[in-house]
Amino acid sequence: MRIAIVNDLVMIRECLRRIILGVSGHDIAWVARDGDEAVKKNAADPPDMILMDLMMPIMDGVEATRRIMSESPCPILVVTATVKNNAAKVFEAMGHGALDAVAIPMMGDGAEAERSRYVLLKKIRIIAKLCGLPTDAASKKPVPLEPELRKHGFCPVSLVVIGSSTGGPRALAEVLSGLPANFNAAIVIIQHVDEKFSAGLASWLDAQTPLRVQLATEGEHPKANTVYVASTNDHLIFTSALTFSYTSEAENTPFRPSVDVFFKSVAKYWPNRSKSNFRGGRIAILLTGMGRDGADGLAVLRQTGWHTIAQDKTSSVVYGMPKAAKEMGAAAEILSLGDIGPAILSKLKIGH
Repeated sequence: MRIAIVNDLVMIRECLRRIILGVSGHDIAWVARDGDEAVKKNAADPPDMILMDLMMPIMDGVEATRRIMSESPCPILVVTATVKNNAAKVFEAMGHGALDAVAIPMMGDGAEAERSRYVLLKKIRIIAKLCGLPTDAASKKPVPLEPELRKHGFCPVSLVVIGSSTGGPRALAEVLSGLPANFNAAIVIIQHVDEKFSAGLASWLDAQTPLRVQLATEGEHPKANTVYVASTNDHLIFTSALTFSYTSEAENTPFRPSVDVFFKSVAKYWPNRSKSNFRGGRIAILLTGMGRDGADGLAVLRQTGWHTIAQDKTSSVVYGMPKAAKEMGAAAEILSLGDIGPAILSKLKIGH
């Protein structure tokens, strides 16, 4: 696999080069010192994948991503050290088509440095697999973790669950921005993003909506007028007590956290209106994204009485996940991005 490196620092370029060449079957396509150079080199010699920094002179990584994805598309993984102070730029780049983001690996020989290199290579393998590119043969054995399920008294609220991937941050911002502060329902979001970026995503989305946006915390019940974002690389699930939990089960799923894993736990534990006194609204939505994560879970939710929505092709950055849902009949409605917020409000009024 031919991988290009875009970074203005010689030391970082060399670090990434050594990591990539340390994997059998990986080669360096070219290196670029800024976004403008990357756009030109990509047009002349398209690689299999680009590792894109964000903060660079002449043209930053956000604009370079936008130009590349509009002119000569190529899988892009954002690799940056400026996560906390530039979270908005990370999600802006993902909104333009970058597939994922990861921190620049640490240098040195310690355990943390080795772990950071492993995370980068794992991200590369995942994107390569989804794009049909050759990958190395390295793999991890699954480590099952059975969550402790306990029952406690809790009055469920109306619930909206949303899964998204490529282009998701911008799509989520558009949906949430149209919802009022007295929404009277909880929202849970599974966005394919590394745990290092989850707090930044929650903070960025919080500025886009009158609703409160926070990370989903282990043991917490969802509350009305609050948006919860999955916060780790483990999968967010519901327990039988209707509290949030995280599990490393389904270790081999291409993306973490998994939309399918969460949706199926929702179907298993959230009250079924036909079998309980619960009368709140239940809406499940699958937004733009590569692959098919969430399609099976959306189908299960529809079978258990949830109103299901998939984003349409025209408004999707990548029409993969919602397409899979449409093809298997998992979505009761196929809507443009601009129509999803109003549809949520309409269905919740009916649900109440």
